[in-house]
Amino acid sequence: MVNSTPFLPGLSPVAGKSLTATRDGGHLTSNGGLIVLREVARRLRIAERIARHIPDKRNPLLITHTFADMVLARTMMIAAGHEDCDDIDTLKSDPAFKIACDRAPETGVDLMSQPTLSRLENAADTKALYKIGIALIDLYLDGYAVPPASIVLDIDDTDDLVHGGQQLALFNTHAGGHCFQPIHIFEANSGKPILSLLREGKRPSGVEIARVLRHVIHRIRRRWPKVGILIRGDGHYCAPEVLNLLRRLRCDYILGLPTNVKLEAISQPWRAPCDMRRKPSRPKVRRFHQFQYAARSWAQKEKVIARVEATSLGTDVRYVVTSLIGRGKHLYEHVYCARGRMENLIKDMKLYTRSDKTACSRWQANQFRLFLHTAAYWLLHSVRLAAPRRSRWRGATFETIRTTFVKIACRVEEMKRSIKLSFASALPQAETLSLITARLTARGT
Repeated sequence: MVNSTPFLPGLSPVAGKSLTATRDGGHLTSNGGLIVLREVARRLRIAERIARHIPDKRNPLLITHTFADMVLARTMMIAAGHEDCDDIDTLKSDPAFKIACDRAPETGVDLMSQPTLSRLENAADTKALYKIGIALIDLYLDGYAVPPASIVLDIDDTDDLVHGGQQLALFNTHAGGHCFQPIHIFEANSGKPILSLLREGKRPSGVEIARVLRHVIHRIRRRWPKVGILIRGDGHYCAPEVLNLLRRLRCDYILGLPTNVKLEAISQPWRAPCDMRRKPSRPKVRRFHQFQYAARSWAQKEKVIARVEATSLGTDVRYVVTSLIGRGKHLYEHVYCARGRMENLIKDMKLYTRSDKTACSRWQANQFRLFLHTAAYWLLHSVRLAAPRRSRWRGATFETIRTTFVKIACRVEEMKRSIKLSFASALPQAETLSLITARLTARGT
């Protein structure tokens, strides 16, 4: 039934004309851009990749919503900025969400309720989570029709503050409270996620880092046996176990190296000359030096690059260890420092998909949530990659992508043989949205 009674009574006239507001606009949604994300999800088969590994002990005769339906709905919610599981209760009848989940907007069955999604999050056991993690690595590999000659993998961790009695949560002074400290691995050139692993809130050990990298590298080399792999990370990823593993697996590496007394002694003769070259017209002076060095716990000597920088604040020395050949200046400034983009990728994951919404008590449920947020990252990132190469959308944050291309008002009309979506005549960035949709529907993402 159409409600034509005043919805907002007492409105002041405009230009001498009365102003009324009613609720007779039909089926409207503020998430019209979800139809574009739906095309991405269909081509990636992302819901099926995750759902097929979850053990389903339900009676098949009583099932209304499959696990794939639930994963798709939850992923769409996160991508649209509704990261709380409770939000489904207000969105389950939204016509855009129903279309995104392959349901007719009016005659189709409403989406599932919050308790149903909560049961899904707790259905995955440790074995299922391992398989889902492998499936998401395969999702990255499937994105290449031809194996690349080489790839660069950036690895880093971030703090995820918690506010309860969650498993694996530990007090971390640096983070300022109890937290998780998940490890993220991204492919640097494309920005595609490889792995997001929930773990306790402390610095990872060398054994743990090596174990994670071993699984990832073995899975990649299983499909691409000849691909060259470069691993980049900051200082606490430079552990002897990691160096030994990468040498054994024939992977290149460029890792930050924490300073110590011996390194300070080696670099001492380079500090004064660098500081002497500093002038008022040249307030910052950089010099690079290479040398062979082996910590007591290392199996062999490694190539170390020292970056010596003199400024008005003093002289600072930073170190990296690498297996790459080349000039120290190029390797440090153009290869190692390029890992700074990793911070933006983690920001996209953590800040804009809200991957820190890990409020479940069981660590398995929180890891499953992290995988769902990774799936939402894939949807938004695919839209960003489909934008014109030289456009500002290629470097836009997920929040900008979401507000411009996803959170769009439209009217939904379901007819006998078709469904019509009516967008605003003055829709901002309509041409760009049309181009992105054409690119996503014309080829695999």
